[in-house]
Amino acid sequence: MRRRIISLTVLAALVATVLFALPLGVAVMRYYRDDTTSDLERAADTAALAVAHELTAGLPPVVPPLGGDEADGTVGVYTPDGRLLAGQGPAAGGAIERQAAEGTQDVVTGRQGDELVLAVPVVNGARPIGVVRAALPVSDLYLRIGLTWLTMAALAVAAIGASWLMARRSTNRLVRPLEELAAAAERLGEGDFTARGPRAGIAEIDQVGEALDATATRIGETLERERAFSAEASHQLRTPLTGLRLQLEAALETLASDPYAAIRAGIASADRLERTIDDLLALGRERRAPRAELALDDLLEEVRQAGEALLAPHGRTLKITHEDPPPARAAAAAVRQVLGVLLDNAATHGRGTVTVLARDAGDALAIDVADEGPGLGETDPFATTAGGHGIGLRLARSLAEAEGGRLRLSLPCPPTFTLLLPAATPP
Repeated sequence: MRRRIISLTVLAALVATVLFALPLGVAVMRYYRDDTTSDLERAADTAALAVAHELTAGLPPVVPPLGGDEADGTVGVYTPDGRLLAGQGPAAGGAIERQAAEGTQDVVTGRQGDELVLAVPVVNGARPIGVVRAALPVSDLYLRIGLTWLTMAALAVAAIGASWLMARRSTNRLVRPLEELAAAAERLGEGDFTARGPRAGIAEIDQVGEALDATATRIGETLERERAFSAEASHQLRTPLTGLRLQLEAALETLASDPYAAIRAGIASADRLERTIDDLLALGRERRAPRAELALDDLLEEVRQAGEALLAPHGRTLKITHEDPPPARAAAAAVRQVLGVLLDNAATHGRGTVTVLARDAGDALAIDVADEGPGLGETDPFATTAGGHGIGLRLARSLAEAEGGRLRLSLPCPPTFTLLLPAATPP
């Protein structure tokens, strides 16, 4: 592309120069030829005036010396029959001198040998008494024309060279940002989403760079969201899968138990697992469920089923209590996932009975999840550790904040997490 732009620019400059130089060169040639003729005519007229008196009186004429542009020329005075009387020139006049001696023309011009010749008659009354011949070497005329043409050619070469330099500079300014854009796009294709397009000060290229930057940002955010979703989904799916596995293992170990009860419990756990997957897919795609008045009793019943399936195989119990909880508006899927994270955290890291308390916290609905495990001390439970134990709690906090609520560690010992949701405003 770079070479093509430069070649086209230089070609355009060359064509324009040739089209301009050809008529100008012809005009220069005509100008110098006419100027030379004028110089010869002026020299001949000057000499004719100088020798007219001597020729009329029959005296030998004295030819004045030439000067100026005619210094390289010659001037001679001839008799009407073509014999040289004075000055420089051939001894016998030619056709041009004889034609001037006839007196029918004031000026006769032509070329004799390698000279450009001009002849004017010297008359006395109506009778020619002599002829003045002025001549200049044709090589002098050609030299003037050639030097001018050479200057024009040098100027044309300089103009084409300047066009080449300007085209190269403009091409570099135009092509370099495109090359950088291509490199940024290649880096983006290789997975470097920090790649950014350059700014060249050219509106069209800058628009492409801005579009590339926006694309890189969107792809990076999408990939980061997908990675976070993968980590969070694996953590969230562990709770119902663990409960289902424990139920099945307990049914296998208890030979006298009713297998249909285990199957029904497994189906219920599978339903909770499917609901969890739907919730995570919706959250991963950033499709939030609309906020509505939370069906707290139904939600706590789901929490009871999930918690018993998770805790019973370990001989632990779940206790759910109410203390006049106010109605709240929130997405059930988000709240369900937050409570699922807290139950999983209590089952994995806690001990003893897990207590879920729904209570009135003034202008908010508070749901406390506590267990009888050891205190957390100065440990931040929401920080992601090397083993990844904080992923679920961090996700739960972000889900709570997305619903306009808060999730915090209200008591470090015994560990008690509190979910606060804004109370529904009465109509």
